[in-house]
Amino acid sequence: MPLVAVGAAALALVVLGAAGPVYRLSGSLPLAYDVMRWGQYIGIAASLLAMGAAIFSYRARKRMGTIVSVLALILALIAVTIPLTYQRRAERLPAIYDVTTDLENPPEFEAILARRADAPNRLERSPKLAVLQREGYPDLAPITLPAPPAAIFDRALSVAQSLGWEIVTADKAAGRIEATATTRWFGFTDDIVVRVTPWGAGTRVDVRSAARTGTGDLGRNADRIRTFLDELSE
Repeated sequence: MPLVAVGAAALALVVLGAAGPVYRLSGSLPLAYDVMRWGQYIGIAASLLAMGAAIFSYRARKRMGTIVSVLALILALIAVTIPLTYQRRAERLPAIYDVTTDLENPPEFEAILARRADAPNRLERSPKLAVLQREGYPDLAPITLPAPPAAIFDRALSVAQSLGWEIVTADKAAGRIEATATTRWFGFTDDIVVRVTPWGAGTRVDVRSAARTGTGDLGRNADRIRTFLDELSE
């Protein structure tokens, strides 16, 4: 019974992990989410099986069986928790795919526009989008650093490269960096533009990150902006 529980838990993780490749091959988010749900359902069944096996093995004083059952329970709960975490993030965060540190005058994409020609998501920002972003990500704001724009531009480019972004253009004279980032699991492609401008005695940095597909990004683009600005500030 413990081995059956481990096998069921492992199957749940395999099915769950297949959601990303399914999306990459089919391009269908609903299908990928269905695969995630099936992984979760199998994980729930595996967790119940593992709990039963653990209780049985413990009462029968089978130490190894108890250990294996607990391991199966841990694996099964991982398969249950991952989709649940995604679901809760979707419920808590705004259903937007384009976020920026400057809601009044967001950085504009130029070099990357050709790559987004066939993307379902457009780059026009409506007033409603700004309202949703303020409600969902009130902390997103530009940063000002006490160094000249040329030096900050070099640092920004270095940080972008260290984060694994694909640099599309780096125009130092214009103070603009455009790049793309691809998520590891589902392979979602997001586009980023960094704007570096003189600001008093220092330099202001604005960032915009926008997904090419999906009505919502589960906070992915906001997290990317925070990470970039945090590393740039160090």
